[in-house]
Order: sequence, then C-alpha cells, then structure tokens
Amino acid sequence: MTSKVLKRIAEALERMHPAPGKTPDFKSASAFVWHTTPDRLEPVAKINRIDVSLLVGVNRSRDTLMENTARFAAGMPANNALLWGARGMGKSSLVKAVHGALQVKHPDLKLVEVQREDLPSINRCLNLLRGSDARFILFCDDLSFGHDDAHYKSLKAVLDGGVEGRPDNVVLYATSNRRHLMPRDMIENERSTAISPSEAVEEKVSLSDRFGLWLGFHPCDQDEYLAMIRGYCDAYGVTIDDATLRAEAIEWQATRGSRSGRVAWQYFTDLAGRQGVRLS
Repeated sequence: MTSKVLKRIAEALERMHPAPGKTPDFKSASAFVWHTTPDRLEPVAKINRIDVSLLVGVNRSRDTLMENTARFAAGMPANNALLWGARGMGKSSLVKAVHGALQVKHPDLKLVEVQREDLPSINRCLNLLRGSDARFILFCDDLSFGHDDAHYKSLKAVLDGGVEGRPDNVVLYATSNRRHLMPRDMIENERSTAISPSEAVEEKVSLSDRFGLWLGFHPCDQDEYLAMIRGYCDAYGVTIDDATLRAEAIEWQATRGSRSGRVAWQYFTDLAGRQGVRLS
C-alpha cells in the first residue's frame, strides 16, 4: 500500500473521529461560537445585540431571565430556560441583551452559541467548558425538531440526564417558536398512528419538560409596536414627530402583514437609513 493511500486513509479517519479541540483562551472574548470539523470554539469579536432597556413588551420574561442569569453568574444554582412563542418578539435578542447587561459586572460570564445541527457534538463542547473557571450560557437559537429527527436525544443528556450530567458552570438557554419544540400536527399524528399514543409523544415532549424555565412571548399590540420604534429613535438620535412615525410605522406593518419587534426594527432601520443615521 503506497504512502499516498495511507495518507488518504489517515485523513478520512481524522474526519470521522477528529482530535479533541483545544481549550481556547476564554479571557479573549465574551462570546464564542461552537464549530465542528474540526471542533473549536471561535471567539466573537463583536456581539450582535441591543441594550436590554430597548426590549419593550417582554417585562416579565426579561426580569425572570435576568434574575436566573444573575444567580448563575454569581455561582448559584440556576435553571435551563426555554424562550418560546411568537416570531420576531425578541427571544434571541433577550438572551444576548441579558448577557450583555450582566457581563459588565461578571466578566467571566460567557455566551456560547451552538447550532441545532451541531447538537450531536454537544458533549465534546461541554468537555472544553467543564474545567474552566468561567460561567457559560450555552445558547441554541430557533430550536425545533421534525419527524424522525434524533438530534433532540443529544440534548436530553445535557439538560437532565447522562452519567456526567450538565457541568455546574454551564446553563442552557434555547429559543423556539414551538412550546414543545415540534409541530402540533406532528404530535397529533404520533398520537393517532402509534400503538401506544402516549408513549410515542412522551419521548419528544419530555425534552421541553427538562427546561426549568418556560418563558412565553406573544404578539405585541399596536401601542407596544410604536413604543419599540420610539425607543429605538431616542436611543440612536433619530428625530421624527409622533404623527409621522405613527402613519409610516402602521403602513410599514400593513405591507408586511404582521406586527412584531422584528418588524419594528426593520422599519426603524429604513427610517435611520433615510435620515443618514448610522447604527453601529
């Protein structure tokens, strides 16, 4: 067997079973993104987030998540959190904003983002975090599972099971449009076709039960929508009278067919661009 063939075999084996990732310098950044092939925690130079004070209409969820995260940052017990509900209502923005608000007082509080498709590698990521003195919010955005999707099994052990369990210095925050992380029609289909309907659904629904905090996000009303935009204007120095803002913002939401925090930000981005105001 030639050396070239042996080299190709060795490279193939390396891809199938990559070497353990190196523990990064966690003091180099306040946030990291988990990547695989090869395993690594990539530092984030600038986090895409807004100030927590600009999040309107989510006061209860904001306060609950802030208190839970503050306890965790101080080394106290804290719950994993599932932020679920309406699209564009600030679920992921809240996680990043809470981290930003507390990171000033707790510089060892780190945010680590994990993509849903990388969940099977989650234990390898935890092995890099386990021995650190830092505290980590493991963040999975837009989490959901479809039919025959087994990724949720990787997450179960992190949340509440497994021999090693979740490290004391790690808490998991996930966002989802679905309360039980899978479509309602899939739940009903499982119930109607399974020999034991309750058991068929229980395995997947039990994943959401393992989050200690469930924080619901609901569509905003028109006053909250307009208040969001006014808050952005005041924060970034964009000048516009109330009547013009109201007329333009309502027309903007009508063309989008929806009203949410995301739509409010999109209108504000357009307004700031028209006025020549930079947002960074």
